Amino acid sequence: MIIGVPKEIKTNENRVALVPGGAETLVQAGHTVLVERGAGRGSGFEDELYEAAGAELIDGPEEVWRRAEMILKVKEPIAVEWPRMREGQVIFTYFHFAADEGLTRAVIDSGAIAIAYETVQLPTGELPLLTPMSEVAGRMAVQEGAKYLEKYFGGRGLLLGGVPGVEPATVVVIGGGIVGSNAARMAAGLGARTVILDVSLNRLRYLSDVMPANVVTLHSSRHNILEQIEKADIVVGAVLLPGAKAPKLIRREDLKRMRPGSVIVDVAVDQGGCVETIHPTTHEDPIYVVDGVIHYGVANMPGAVPRTSTLALTNATFPYAVVLAQKGWRRACQDDRALALGVNVANGKVTYPGVAEAFGLPYTPVEEVL
Repeated sequence: MIIGVPKEIKTNENRVALVPGGAETLVQAGHTVLVERGAGRGSGFEDELYEAAGAELIDGPEEVWRRAEMILKVKEPIAVEWPRMREGQVIFTYFHFAADEGLTRAVIDSGAIAIAYETVQLPTGELPLLTPMSEVAGRMAVQEGAKYLEKYFGGRGLLLGGVPGVEPATVVVIGGGIVGSNAARMAAGLGARTVILDVSLNRLRYLSDVMPANVVTLHSSRHNILEQIEKADIVVGAVLLPGAKAPKLIRREDLKRMRPGSVIVDVAVDQGGCVETIHPTTHEDPIYVVDGVIHYGVANMPGAVPRTSTLALTNATFPYAVVLAQKGWRRACQDDRALALGVNVANGKVTYPGVAEAFGLPYTPVEEVL
């Protein structure tokens, strides 16, 4: 198979979908690997490393997209890339379709095979290709929230962990999954008073057992959310419905309950956000203020720490990429139900229920396209 790795062009996105070691493995297995020059530089992988691994370096993205039978990316194709997609081409990346109707319709029109990292799902319910970036984003959410809590950025002027004789800040985490649990651990480790809310009592029991003593677990009801955001200095939105839009758990009118200079970091912004007033921002311009509350909505948070993020991501995605290259997408998905659940759009048909529901599009079970 001919596998293409274009350079990521989303604002301040420095990750790369394939490291040189992975390229070498694919080449040794008889595949052709095309890497756009500079694709790995942001993560510390220079062109020479890919060349030494046997990859073919390509000037510019057009030839990579034109020749490749499978494209490996990190972030969803943006508008300038949509015309490069073509019928039958496999694109393996994060898509987050339910938050972007334009992208969804562009992929449908292209006839490409869109396999989304974020909906590959094991029988246990685990999302193995979302987990590593959720771990990074959860930890970064507290790091970024603490920064924007500083007075210089318009925050309340609080040190997250306080000091002896001065109480710490309060961090409220909505959602107890991978993002939420990592955020809570970071906040608690820095000494913050930490509250984590989730709808699953089993998950709350687990979190209660494993979290430090300064973490309180609460059932995620409307009443409890409102009560906690009134006390919060940082709110982390960490809600995920795989492949579907996130529910709006904090409404516009709720902001008046929050303290001026408090910070919302909505990690769910990729899926539309769990805060009504959130919209995607960039690392260059990460925050804005609504009703005195600082909103942080960077949609590719792990892109700020690309070396860590690239290694964590490719550790998880590479085994699936190898199987797709060896077997082709149909056979690979027939043999692995988890990978089949990653197929969101194929041959112009929407094959993931959450995406079809988000935009009122016809839904075709993935089995019918396999």
